[in-house]
Amino acid sequence: MKLFQQLLVASTAVGLISPIAAQASDTINLEGMSSYGRSESKSKRIDNKSFVNEVNENLATLKGRVDGLEARQNNFEAGSFSETTTLDGKAVFTLGGVDYDLASETASEAIQAMYTYTMNLNTSFTGDDNLYVRIKTGNHADWSKTKTYGTYLSSANKNGDTLKVDKIWYEFPLGERNTVWVGPKIENYYMHGTTPSIYKPVTKQFTLGGNGEAYGASTDTGAGWAYKADNGFAVSSNIGTKSNTSCYETLDPCGTDKTKSYVNSGLLTDETKTSWATQVGYTKDRYSVSALLNVKTNGWSDTYYHTSGHGGTAKSGKTLGNFTSVGLRGWWRPEETGTATPAISVGYDTTSYENATNATSNSDAYFVGLNWNDIFQADDKIGIAFGQPTKNEDNDTDPFAYEVYYSFRPNDSIEITPAIFGGSDRNGTTGQDFTGALIETTFKF
Repeated sequence: MKLFQQLLVASTAVGLISPIAAQASDTINLEGMSSYGRSESKSKRIDNKSFVNEVNENLATLKGRVDGLEARQNNFEAGSFSETTTLDGKAVFTLGGVDYDLASETASEAIQAMYTYTMNLNTSFTGDDNLYVRIKTGNHADWSKTKTYGTYLSSANKNGDTLKVDKIWYEFPLGERNTVWVGPKIENYYMHGTTPSIYKPVTKQFTLGGNGEAYGASTDTGAGWAYKADNGFAVSSNIGTKSNTSCYETLDPCGTDKTKSYVNSGLLTDETKTSWATQVGYTKDRYSVSALLNVKTNGWSDTYYHTSGHGGTAKSGKTLGNFTSVGLRGWWRPEETGTATPAISVGYDTTSYENATNATSNSDAYFVGLNWNDIFQADDKIGIAFGQPTKNEDNDTDPFAYEVYYSFRPNDSIEITPAIFGGSDRNGTTGQDFTGALIETTFKF
């Protein structure tokens, strides 16, 4: 912004000097002055008042133009951000497709081109707090935004070319070691005290050390608190609630049985879908371990890392909707990058479903993510992730998911990432295999 103002002032100054110079050349004619001495006729007398008058006229013109410039600059500053607001963003171009093995699969296998555009606004009012707003748009469709096979991309957005507020919350310190969050659009994992994974994924299923029942998150009304000690210990607790969800009052809130009266779930009511997560963790420079307990009620569902039917089968006369999940996470990274030793992130989830039959009351999932940095050139990254999506214990099929990518930067603002991803029996059905490939180009500003 300052550079733009300097350019504006510089160009205006040149515009001011040019006419003054032109006036000077017209007003002070040296050849004409010399003719005063050669003329035999009586010449007009030139005294110091003539020059004073000319200078006063030019100064008045200059002052008027400067006043105009200041007025225009004030109007410009009135429409700009405050000094405590910063803006950054990125645009992601995606080109890719998926090949399904099952003949019964009707999803599109065509190669598609898609984009996502994101703007991040951060504003501080005290120097320690922050109001965060994320504005996003994109045109992703079909496989790139589908959870069924884990092909949902981390970069995907399905706003249909419409700019929307994607996230908005306010965070502030409470004492020296505590942080509080509150907002109408926030996800649980932004409010955790310990980072669960350092693996950078291409598909969203591999975020957070496995984006399953424990760490799965959804953008809704939320609030949270975290305490971080000097020695690396941290504890946090937060809640997300679908306070704006409308549903029918029934034994299965917001479900398919619409025989009861129509109600609005509201904030923290008995009908509201809610996720309450509490995490304890310990972090040092090169490693971290954490455990999370997440209680989800009234049919909250947000997992990207699951198989079909993972939530179990309801007992006779009962309905599913509440479950408790434990997520264990850990990561380690080498002292130096550019070696054959990768940074490692691991995760394991185990979940218990209320009102499910004994044979289907539990599920589990695991994840392993590897990253190598600075291998061929500075700031490049190799990534490999694999694991078992959330699977119910009565399913004899062993689902498997994976991704492999390489990202590099032609310069500081552009990153190019070719990737391959896929799975075998991915959705819990034998023979449900697929392979996908893409190349993403990210422009950061």
